[in-house]
Amino acid sequence: MEDEVDRLVASWRRERPDLDVEPLEVLSRVSRLARHLDRARRLAFSEHSLEPWEFDVLTALRRAGSPYQLSPGQLLTQTLVTSGTMTNRIDRLAKKGLVERLPDPSDRRGVLVRLTEEGKDRADRSLAGLLDQERAILGELSSAQRAELASLLRQLTAPFDNIPG
Repeated sequence: MEDEVDRLVASWRRERPDLDVEPLEVLSRVSRLARHLDRARRLAFSEHSLEPWEFDVLTALRRAGSPYQLSPGQLLTQTLVTSGTMTNRIDRLAKKGLVERLPDPSDRRGVLVRLTEEGKDRADRSLAGLLDQERAILGELSSAQRAELASLLRQLTAPFDNIPG
């Protein structure tokens, strides 16, 4: 079965036979898949009136386990955004009643961000919707193929995820 990347690679091999375009065969597919995944994610989240960034913050809190709270610094680490961006996101989620700010008992000047019941419910429902979308995307692969692909992708992403600082 041929795909768009096969056609793209064939065109580059014809036009630039002096270049080794083999990386395009993998990374162009990863890039295209990321765009399809982004669309599926947006659809799953919109069904629960969430933006992707809202899902990221809510599910970071949900994964923390009961009482579903983290410091803003911990949220920064998990979502890879700036301090100012996180403050804005927490403000917006608090206005929607999805999170609340609480004093940090271990730091008089600090705060903790905690999921509300509505935030927990929305995180759970949107995650279930996302998993349905992602199962459909992976539907052509067997369980063994999915495991092999996950392992290969881990080899590519681990060096980026483990860069100090």
